Amino acid sequence: MKTPVSSILLVFVASLIGSFGAVFLKLGAEKLRYGLRHLISLQAAFGVALFLLSSVFFALGIKHGQLSVLYPMVSLSYVWALVWSRLFFRELLTKQKFIALGMILFGIALIAGSR
Repeated sequence: MKTPVSSILLVFVASLIGSFGAVFLKLGAEKLRYGLRHLISLQAAFGVALFLLSSVFFALGIKHGQLSVLYPMVSLSYVWALVWSRLFFRELLTKQKFIALGMILFGIALIAGSR
């Protein structure tokens, strides 16, 4: 069974949405410095909602595709997280992070080529 492009696109969108979920969870987690009662915040709730939404896209994507091809694509969320951490939180991008990013992308390309 070949994995259709539509399944790949759905999983790609799922990884993107999920990565934004991580951004909002971090924003919500930053409020924890004011005490545990701030565990539930609008940002954290939105982050969880984005993770749930990404799961819907992922489920739709794997419905007609090979899990062995599509599940590794979830690691694209690490790529997005690196970009968002720089844009939203001014985190440093180091040589090691770029090497790891290249390894992730190389692995995804190898697996996607076997679809």
